[in-house]
Amino acid sequence: MRLTIHVIPRARQNKVTVEENGSLRVHTTAVPADGEANDAVIKMLAKHLNVPKTSIKIVRGANSRDKIIEF
Repeated sequence: MRLTIHVIPRARQNKVTVEENGSLRVHTTAVPADGEANDAVIKMLAKHLNVPKTSIKIVRGANSRDKIIEF
C-alpha cells in the first residue's frame, strides 16, 4: 500500500495527523540532515500504522517534504 505524506521537520512535537484529503502530515522534531528526519518519520509511521519499521520504505521524495511511502 502507498501513502502520500507531508513532513514538517524541526516541529515542536512529534505527531501524525490526517489531512482532509486523506494524506498524512508528520511533524517531527528531528532535523532534515543526514536522514535523521526520514528515520524519525519511518519510526513514527510504524507506530501510527502498527507495522514493523522494516516494512516501511520511502519510494519517492527522500530529500523532499512531500514523500510517497510504501508498506
